[in-house]
Amino acid sequence: MPVIRKPEIADALRLARLEERTFRETFAGTNTQEDMALHRDAYYGEAIQLREISDPGLEILVCENEGELIGFVQLRWGQPPDCVNAERPTEIQRLYVSTAWHGQGVAQDLMAASIGIAEERGADQVWLGVWEHNPRAIAFYKKRGFAEVGAHIFPLGTDPQRDIVMTRAVGRGELG
Repeated sequence: MPVIRKPEIADALRLARLEERTFRETFAGTNTQEDMALHRDAYYGEAIQLREISDPGLEILVCENEGELIGFVQLRWGQPPDCVNAERPTEIQRLYVSTAWHGQGVAQDLMAASIGIAEERGADQVWLGVWEHNPRAIAFYKKRGFAEVGAHIFPLGTDPQRDIVMTRAVGRGELG
């Protein structure tokens, strides 16, 4: 049975591999190898994950099944885009699940845990950016109460891509 937990320093390499693999599974078919490699080099690697696990401005959760990392979510606090109208926003910066685990509730469990953390830390809104050409993810977020409020540019290597910015309120009784 999958378990959600905070990663440990010893998880850094496995987390880096999971992050890179799930990003590739999701986007390699619609992007150039060069842009994918530039993105990988900038965001995925053991040293990068070590820094991120230790960063107090980030909250990372991993989902593990029988010793294998199968999903993760990364939250961060900071300045949102102007289209996010919130006093205390939390960003879901990354949420990915291995393809083999799609449709088995892992993403829903990671999302519920994320909303719970945001609520515990006093957030009033959770926001995220999702690629405009990722209808599966957009539908997932809408089903979880997120609504489109704007857009921003997400640079994937040398390709400036448009992300839809979505938000949802955080508060008691809104974890559904």
